[in-house]
Amino acid sequence: MATSDAPHPTVVVDRVSRKFEVAADLPRVRVGSSRLRRLVSSARPRSKMTVHALRNVSFVAHSGEAIGIVGTNGSGKSTLLGLIAGLDMPSRGEVVATSQPMLLGVGAALQQDLPGITNTRLGLLALGFTPDRVELTIPRVLEIAGIGDAIYRPIRTYSSGMSSRLRFAIAAAAEPEILLLDEILSTGDAASVQRAEERMAEVRERAGTVFLVSHAAKTIQETCTRALWLHNGTLVQDGPAEETAEAYRWWAWNVAKGETQIADSLMEKALDSRRGVSEAEQEVESLRPHTQESKHP
Repeated sequence: MATSDAPHPTVVVDRVSRKFEVAADLPRVRVGSSRLRRLVSSARPRSKMTVHALRNVSFVAHSGEAIGIVGTNGSGKSTLLGLIAGLDMPSRGEVVATSQPMLLGVGAALQQDLPGITNTRLGLLALGFTPDRVELTIPRVLEIAGIGDAIYRPIRTYSSGMSSRLRFAIAAAAEPEILLLDEILSTGDAASVQRAEERMAEVRERAGTVFLVSHAAKTIQETCTRALWLHNGTLVQDGPAEETAEAYRWWAWNVAKGETQIADSLMEKALDSRRGVSEAEQEVESLRPHTQESKHP
């Protein structure tokens, strides 16, 4: 892990687009009897449609930053994290990272019939820890997770919050340079969220970078230094977490309240100005000659 005090680029997302071809049941013209309709339907190939999950997204993440990603369902937040983690490939553009990012989401796998302590050992071994280092690290994992004696019970007896806290603790113990959190702070009580936030701060203090996807804009405002607002795969705004998340919150509030005209006006203004986006694209442009050296799969 880098230890320089001077901020440096850790992730470069360069003109990234991602589209998916998905099956779709489009409306069909009714023909003849019900039996004939079934025969025609079974013989006809299913229609496909293209979903643009991300559209020409560019930005640079730096050491010491905690970057929140906000947007409604389907805006491209989790798709972006998957691309940064190297779990998926862009349809166009590229993602460059200085080290292998670690993605932790609410769906991270744990062995349901095994106790938490066994899952912890297996998780740390899977992260490349030696057996001796595993035993030295377990107390730290238990401290971060804060689930007490439940660590000795099977995972299937855990609440979703307890499972989430244990997954986070295992990943955080690996001290990654680039930590990706997908809705991981949306479960758990205030104390567990506080522990997670403290761990995120530790990663940043070691010149690391944290990405946090959350539906709660308030969480982004409280825990992040910077925020990206995605809408229908487009980067709408890139700037300080407080103002970016607040802009998203105000738009989302009007949508929820049925204030369609106000919400549409806010989105139109946001898309017209795209605050901070041009600056982000210019920074990517300045780094582009160097992005081929450390491209991860």
